[in-house]
Amino acid sequence: MRSPFGNIEVRGARENNLKNVSLDIPRRKMTVFTGVSGSGKSSLVFDTIAAESQRLINETFSTFVQTFLPHYGQPDADALHNLSTAILVDQQRLGGTPRSTLGTATDVYTMFRVLFARIGAPKVPHALALSFNDPRGMCPECEGLARVSKIDLDALVDKNKSLAEGAILFPTFVKDGYNWSIFANSGFFDVKKKLRHYTKAEWEKFLYFDDPKVKVKSVGNMKSPYEGLLVKFKRVYLGRDAERMTSSLREHFARIVTRGPCDACGGTRLAEPARACKIDKHSIADVSAMSIREVLGWMKNLVVPSVAPLQARIVERLEHLVAIGLGYLTLSRETATLSGGESQRVKMVRHLGAALTEMTYVFDEPTIGLHPHDIERLSDVLRMLRDKGNTVLVVEHKPEVMAIADHIVDMGPGAGKEGGAIVFEGTFAALKKSGTKTGKHLAQRAALKTEYREAKGHLVVEKATLNNLRHVTVKIPKGVLTVVTGVAGSGKSSLIHGCLIPRHPEAVVVDQSLTPGSRRSNLATYSGMADAIRKAFATANKVKPALFSSNSEGACPACEGLGVIYTDLQHMDPVATRCEACDGRCFTGEVLALTLRGKNINDVLGLSVKEALGYFVEKPVLAILRTLQDVGLGYLALGQRLNTLSGGERQRLKLAEELGKPSDIVVLDEPTTGLHMADVAALIQLLDRMVDNGSTVIVIEHNLDIVARADWVLDMGPGAGNEGGKIVFEGVPAKLVKHRASLTGQHLANRVA
Repeated sequence: MRSPFGNIEVRGARENNLKNVSLDIPRRKMTVFTGVSGSGKSSLVFDTIAAESQRLINETFSTFVQTFLPHYGQPDADALHNLSTAILVDQQRLGGTPRSTLGTATDVYTMFRVLFARIGAPKVPHALALSFNDPRGMCPECEGLARVSKIDLDALVDKNKSLAEGAILFPTFVKDGYNWSIFANSGFFDVKKKLRHYTKAEWEKFLYFDDPKVKVKSVGNMKSPYEGLLVKFKRVYLGRDAERMTSSLREHFARIVTRGPCDACGGTRLAEPARACKIDKHSIADVSAMSIREVLGWMKNLVVPSVAPLQARIVERLEHLVAIGLGYLTLSRETATLSGGESQRVKMVRHLGAALTEMTYVFDEPTIGLHPHDIERLSDVLRMLRDKGNTVLVVEHKPEVMAIADHIVDMGPGAGKEGGAIVFEGTFAALKKSGTKTGKHLAQRAALKTEYREAKGHLVVEKATLNNLRHVTVKIPKGVLTVVTGVAGSGKSSLIHGCLIPRHPEAVVVDQSLTPGSRRSNLATYSGMADAIRKAFATANKVKPALFSSNSEGACPACEGLGVIYTDLQHMDPVATRCEACDGRCFTGEVLALTLRGKNINDVLGLSVKEALGYFVEKPVLAILRTLQDVGLGYLALGQRLNTLSGGERQRLKLAEELGKPSDIVVLDEPTTGLHMADVAALIQLLDRMVDNGSTVIVIEHNLDIVARADWVLDMGPGAGNEGGKIVFEGVPAKLVKHRASLTGQHLANRVA
């Protein structure tokens, strides 16, 4: 497809597994890149097009400024032409400190501060007096964090003991230790007097005394400042990251210190004057606690001509949040608690109101975490960005997004070494007739399961009220495949993660957290097969296993087992060059001369999982390889570095790891994340096999193909946030398609029609 506005021209792209790819991408249009997992979509869109755009932008700055900017290497391609400024909207979680909320991240809270400062009553001196991140507005007790550390005094001291008997129960205050000696030698107390007999003055001195000038004798006749127990405990331990303590100390700490809502501000983060300032009987804290949809309704009904322009900006921003399916969230929601999909959509809001055009927006599976009902609204947002004169590139597997694309690029034909080529370019209608893997699956309809497994008992949750759950009582059948679905924010995670799993801690949970990746960790080392591989080589050659580790004795001394040498050029991008000493093979020549069944260690690490299954005879290795193959990672090389894997690949690697430990109850959280339709079909077979092997499998999922193949479905809703929290439907898929009150049922009926 050629655009009247020209095309982004890619010539000879070879990044990762791309096979000399050349194509023209129409500008000011929406192009969707699809294909099986590992086919090269991200390599083309992110590692080639977006990376080169950002690299060229950074080069326009002075070398001094460039030292503060992210560094992008030049992608492996012959040429890229007609690029514009690329804005990446990826799945990386927003993160942030406890001070970062949805309101602050989207600037909506900032606009509300101005609104309340102008027309709220009683008046506040300045908009910063309404900020929980400013001393003028934050609660002095919790310092704007909403939560405080509360010390259980009865867990810290035993009032039935004296100091001499070890009344202080925290290990660092053990009898005859340094801290204990300060209390014992202070002269303020009778060390043999039981704490319950202390006078009010003694309790005050024991717990709260705080005067650095007062010093007493401690261990070894040292002079040390005397502090009350609570004063010292707070200073030393509440100001320190608990993760830095020893595990033993953390256990004691957890018994003594709990985090809870601040009583002074009721968890609102704000000082009393900020809470008192109100508009139409609502404080800024009240507004922050409402769902965004509720706030939008309140703002639309507010009639104050003097702030009409500001009000219009707030309404527009709130409408964007609702439009992308986040109306169930509150402005007070901490950004660190948002899912990857929610974070990505929050980032989108920042760009919807922008006046910029001729940009290239790059999205990485923006539908992650979205119910089919919510995808329709997200599609409107993508079209809106395109219609403002921007180029929109979307890496996506969902047919609903492909259907609205102006142009589709299908990558394949397979994954890894078998991928990296363009197998189709054209329209959605043409793709369905193309015969590619994507085309074939688009032409198929989902098949409802007709024979269902019988339950072998039930897992019961009674009267659950966590978050938005409304006294939910539910029986989840054992020994079958149960899918929990519903629109985003309907209460699925609250029910399963928040209520069911705490009652069944033996459950294996496979969630969306990703494995860490580094230059030195690879598929073999992470999966656990590396030790067995090294042992097999060592046994065959009668040498030490450590010789076959690129992180140990067998590593090439020049590159330290990395295969490449990184050269730091200060303000310029670091340059990676193939190690000349080992020719990129990571090991010394002596090690590479040692073989196992005709292959050296470098040859073996270069095998794909699929190829390795035909090479190895060692049972421990074969067991891991089969699991990796089962979760759709057969195309990955054993030596592939973890930091080169996509998010979906890392999640499936974690799934493979967990599947190696059989469990009675397995909970999977959106396992189709990052999966092509062909991979979803394989996943369904895997889930069925797990159930047939005796596991109770519970899947939190929006994918309709997974829902159609379930033995039992729990549909949460009917809406999100305050409009959700109920069981809309529970039963078999065949009955769900006839349940018209269920949004899931409506979309499933269309999928199987």
